[in-house]
Amino acid sequence: MSEQPLAHGHAGVGTQNQVLRKAYLLLAVSFIPCGIGAFVGSNINPMAMLGGGWVGIIAFFAIFYGLIFAIEKNRYSTVGIVLLQVFTFGMGMMLGPILGILLGSAAGTQIVLTAAVMTAAVFFAMTIAAHKVKADTNALGRFLFIGAIVLMIGVVANLFFKVPAVSLAISALFVLFSSLMIMWQTKMVIEGGETSYISAALTIFISIYNLFTSLLRLLLALSGND
Repeated sequence: MSEQPLAHGHAGVGTQNQVLRKAYLLLAVSFIPCGIGAFVGSNINPMAMLGGGWVGIIAFFAIFYGLIFAIEKNRYSTVGIVLLQVFTFGMGMMLGPILGILLGSAAGTQIVLTAAVMTAAVFFAMTIAAHKVKADTNALGRFLFIGAIVLMIGVVANLFFKVPAVSLAISALFVLFSSLMIMWQTKMVIEGGETSYISAALTIFISIYNLFTSLLRLLLALSGND
């Protein structure tokens, strides 16, 4: 089953708007299992469940990319929706431990709320920009693809070296990268380049997640609690 974009006319615009509306609705629903996962994760150590240390890290990446692959394979079916909810639950679990610690204090709660407000502000700003800014979507996509590779190399390298300054630099770059990803994915839907609302919701969810966690790290460092 597939959805083909209509290149011209009001029907095409209507189809694109419908994909975007469904993507936003699915995105909103996906934060429910993410929140449940965060609650569960705040009471257990998900990395320990995966084996801890390098075993846990490898297991996490295997599950993370495995689920993404499975969701994309089912991007036009209800199976993809179910897998997306499993994915967001798992991502919430990974975020749970640090949220549990931060929300246990007034200062930590303020940091979490600030990161959440900033994330929401960036999301809305990038959504508006996607409708207003004239940009070459394909060129932006190529730029983001190269950026994703560079960032992943940086993340993996810093797992070995664990340099705080590099970690903060990576977080700052993730803020920029994730913001542009939200705009790019939204423009792809608007222009008819993305016809699966499941894929769109997945990409935007990952971008929002990375944006929030990166802002959280930066705010923690600036507060002196990192």
